[in-house]
Amino acid sequence: MKLIKNVIILLVMALPLWAWGQDLEDYQKIAAKNNPGLQGRYKEFKAALEKVPQVSSLPDPTLSFGYFISPVETRVGPQQAKFSLSQMFPWFGTLEAQGNAAALMAQAKYQSFIDARNKLFYQVADAYYPLYELDEQLRLQRENLEILESFMTLAQSKYENNQSSMVDVLRVDIMIKDARTNIDILEDKRQPLLTRFNNQLNRDASETVSIVDTINVSPLPDGYRRDSLLINHPLLEELSLKEEAMKEQEKAAIRKGLPSFGLGLDYVLVGERTDMDLADNGQDALMPMVTVSLPIFRGKYKAAKEEARIMQEAYRDMRQEMANNLGSAYEMVWFEMEKQRQNLDLYRDQIDETSQALNLLFTSYSNNGNDFEEVLRMQQQLLKYQMMKATSLSEYKIAEAKLNYITSKN
Repeated sequence: MKLIKNVIILLVMALPLWAWGQDLEDYQKIAAKNNPGLQGRYKEFKAALEKVPQVSSLPDPTLSFGYFISPVETRVGPQQAKFSLSQMFPWFGTLEAQGNAAALMAQAKYQSFIDARNKLFYQVADAYYPLYELDEQLRLQRENLEILESFMTLAQSKYENNQSSMVDVLRVDIMIKDARTNIDILEDKRQPLLTRFNNQLNRDASETVSIVDTINVSPLPDGYRRDSLLINHPLLEELSLKEEAMKEQEKAAIRKGLPSFGLGLDYVLVGERTDMDLADNGQDALMPMVTVSLPIFRGKYKAAKEEARIMQEAYRDMRQEMANNLGSAYEMVWFEMEKQRQNLDLYRDQIDETSQALNLLFTSYSNNGNDFEEVLRMQQQLLKYQMMKATSLSEYKIAEAKLNYITSKN
């Protein structure tokens, strides 16, 4: 009983963490499950798989029936009706090549789905971190408002004791109004950001979102994942698979230009002769048949072969362009991350030094009532650096998510 009680207590304690502790990866999993665009890509892949048995199967056999309106007289009796059954067989390897081409195109669709999933993960991150930035900036603005209100109380006290002028009170009042307006604007910004984020997860726009309080930035080694950029990237794999599919399609086009063969059987119903008695009187006729197609009109086969060859070259060119684009995108994202990392180092130093200067100025003002304008200016300078730091954190994490997408980390 004691063990059960302890387990229940642990579950109750963990419930808030389960309910509110969703991080970015949790939301990405929800998006992967619910996003209609991603589900559509997966269904395209499943539909492409159904193409394989369509192109790798034999053509349907042909069954025909004929009835002689005027029976054809033969030695053993009149021919009354005829059944014919035939089956065509394409040249050896034609169906296999067509099936391979369809299977490779299906694999290309799967790679397209993988890239769409990775891109969706990036888009979720791109919508998630601005919400963190908003929450952090709201927190900073509210703290700033509290500080300004304390400054107002001090300025009023100084003014009432003839230690400062009314100008100090008016100055801080103006800044308080600015702070309140900024808070209102930031709060109005929340719903559009929530709508954008929840749309990625395909859920109601008003759904609440749990955002982490702290974001850590870990320095990455130079050239991080640069070597894996062109290895197994879904977009590159997709184009490579399409090129391979066109090679199989070329093989199929060549084989289609070769004769196909058919096997058949005719069964003729023969009536009995009544004018004489013969051996085999009324004996039905059975006739095996062999058919050979003659692909003498070569234009369509040459065109199909040339089409497949040109498409191979096209996919090779597109793959090279995609590799170039990925390399360029990597360099730009890496630059963005380095820039934001340097900005973060700068803002941390500026915040520390500005906080020290502010404390000194505030102590001076508290003692003699001088330089209140400089106190307010320094407070706003501190807020500016804090706000910029929150923005840099958000932009760094967005760039990191884009780097993960470009290098197919997911």
